[in-house]
Amino acid sequence: MLLKEIETVGCMGQLEKLLKTVRGYNPDFDTALIEKAYNYAKEKHEGQTRASGEPYYTHPVEVAQILSEMNMDAATIATAILHDTVEDTDATLEDLKKLFGEEIADLVNGVSKLSRIESQTMEGKQAENFRKLLLAMSEDIRVLLVKLADRLHNMQTLDAIKKPEKRRRIALETLEIYAPLAERVGVHKIKAELEDLCFGHLNPEARESITNRLSFLRKEGIDVVDAILEQLNKDMEEAGVQAEITGREKSRYSIWKKMQRKNVAFEQLSDIMAFRIVVEDAAQCYQVLGVLHSKYHSVPGRFKDYISTPKPNGYRSIHTTIMGPKRQRIEVQIRTRQMHDEAELGVAAHWAYKGGSRPSVRDVKKYRWLRELLDILEQEQKPEDFWENTKLELFQDQVFVFTPKGDLIELPNGATPIDFAYAIHSDIGDKCVGAKVNGRIAPLNSRLGNGDQVDIITAKTQKPSPTWERFVVTGKARSHIRKYIRNQQRDEFVTLGKAMLQKVFRQEGYEFTEKAVTGILKQFRAEENDDIYANIGAGILVARDVFKAIFPSHQTEVAKRPSEDMDKALLGTGQGGEARKDAPMPIKGLIPGMAVHFARCCHPLPGDRIVGIVTTGKGVTIHTIDCETLETFADTPERWLDVSWGDGPDSPEAHVGRLTLTIANEPGALGTVSTVIGRNGGNITNLKITSRSMDFWEMILDIFVNDIKHLNNVIAALRATPTIISVERARGR
Repeated sequence: MLLKEIETVGCMGQLEKLLKTVRGYNPDFDTALIEKAYNYAKEKHEGQTRASGEPYYTHPVEVAQILSEMNMDAATIATAILHDTVEDTDATLEDLKKLFGEEIADLVNGVSKLSRIESQTMEGKQAENFRKLLLAMSEDIRVLLVKLADRLHNMQTLDAIKKPEKRRRIALETLEIYAPLAERVGVHKIKAELEDLCFGHLNPEARESITNRLSFLRKEGIDVVDAILEQLNKDMEEAGVQAEITGREKSRYSIWKKMQRKNVAFEQLSDIMAFRIVVEDAAQCYQVLGVLHSKYHSVPGRFKDYISTPKPNGYRSIHTTIMGPKRQRIEVQIRTRQMHDEAELGVAAHWAYKGGSRPSVRDVKKYRWLRELLDILEQEQKPEDFWENTKLELFQDQVFVFTPKGDLIELPNGATPIDFAYAIHSDIGDKCVGAKVNGRIAPLNSRLGNGDQVDIITAKTQKPSPTWERFVVTGKARSHIRKYIRNQQRDEFVTLGKAMLQKVFRQEGYEFTEKAVTGILKQFRAEENDDIYANIGAGILVARDVFKAIFPSHQTEVAKRPSEDMDKALLGTGQGGEARKDAPMPIKGLIPGMAVHFARCCHPLPGDRIVGIVTTGKGVTIHTIDCETLETFADTPERWLDVSWGDGPDSPEAHVGRLTLTIANEPGALGTVSTVIGRNGGNITNLKITSRSMDFWEMILDIFVNDIKHLNNVIAALRATPTIISVERARGR
């Protein structure tokens, strides 16, 4: 009984703390609404406990507390308290509508975790729920703010979960999805804490190491920081600028990311501290910049003006790095008070109480990236594809390019002209045949840089090329290309798949009938026969497996190589069953009849990203996209062709993969190499020993393989062999 009384007192303390915070920024706040929501949630969650053993209703109150510290409106605070009632109790949306109004009921409906769909994979379920979350967000962005606060409190209490693998899974999901979402809506405060908490669960040793080093630097450098602040204040006073100057330490996770990105040790980082100068208006921001750059040397390449060109999430500020006071290299952020509030709260700043009118939902729904995600949602059929393409949209850093009219387009880092075309409009992307970058014709797979001006060339008869999917980086472009491929290739796959299945029937002495295929539709979760044929043609199903499903008791006399039927069906055969040597090379994107050669400098294999170079009198030479030889053709972009490997068998004859090996100099080592390669379906065509010593031999090995996957399997098998010291794919001659 005493324990229950203590719990009740603790919960009332939670409520009082929440109400006190709310009254602090809005004296006219409807506290009766909050108390009513609290009492309702407490009643509905009665008897439920969290993994920590605490009463469950303490969780939604903590979520509301996080949002109250962001000065959120009454509806959002009430939604936070009620957000799990529909999901976890017998409360209904109708109940909430009657008691709290339609606005709060709709918000709760958006935040609710929603029933899980039937799916074969956990990722599929995760992806479907995320898809629904985005749909709810599109109606009201406050749904995401409550969801982010909910996830933040769950991460703050994650230690209560006993299973380490579950803690790691939740932390990884948070780092991959919710932290980028927080960044995209500009809620830096939540984003930074989420990243730090995830960092502690995913890499506790690294986090502890950085914490210890920061603590040491704090003790050693406190005088330096104070001196820099003093000098910067003096500089502003002399310039007649009223400014608030603070110094802040970068987060542990951002330090770790920088160490990873730049491949440097902690000691090599020179900007652990960042200084912020907050002024009255935008004009003063540029005045402060002029003062700093005239008095101190600026570091080249470390200046960014997000005031004239804001980030997609609305973030505005000027960033510059200078050799500042005390000859210290320091990073300085310059912004106004309004910019600072928006930087900390992001989209939440639109909803934060300021004593004025509330923004309309339409005003808050101006985020381009959210519209892009909704566009992807319309294109994708599988939740997993949507999940993948959403991650593409969330993670990438931005590059800013211009249309011929001077309009600014924001794209992810590494974007190509195809991404640019789809960003303007899906029809322009579909009909793109070429691009001019800064007035010069450029390959469609070239990477765009900051400030590039891009002009897209279109043709009415053009259709998206499947090869584009290999190099585009935006989710929107990829989803549109995939949709087109699905629609265009289905008929081809149906015809091919049906022919392959009919051939298996003939080989086994059966007459093919449509009725036989109809009988196994449920087994393969297909709606019609064409679905089965299309999956066979696309390589998702094997024709012989479908045959076995129709005739499970049939015994095949001689087992055949799985790819044999496909080889013969697609390539045709000569006498003796050998593939015709005059069969066309399986390269898409070539002009019919063009001669094809494979570059000896990089040995491209099916599965590699490739590009074609037109050579006068020789046809087209195929290179891997990362081949160093391509640099010699940089000035002749008209010779470049966008090509890819075909969908059928990769070649009528095997391809050569080149490896460099280091093996132990001991009896039987060379025989072991040959045996391992043979067991994995490879065939050695050439061997050259390049170096011999008492302990090791180094050699170059040419192997016939089917494709890059086959070569990787051979490499993996070789690496697992004790006598083989190292194996790498060779790129030279």
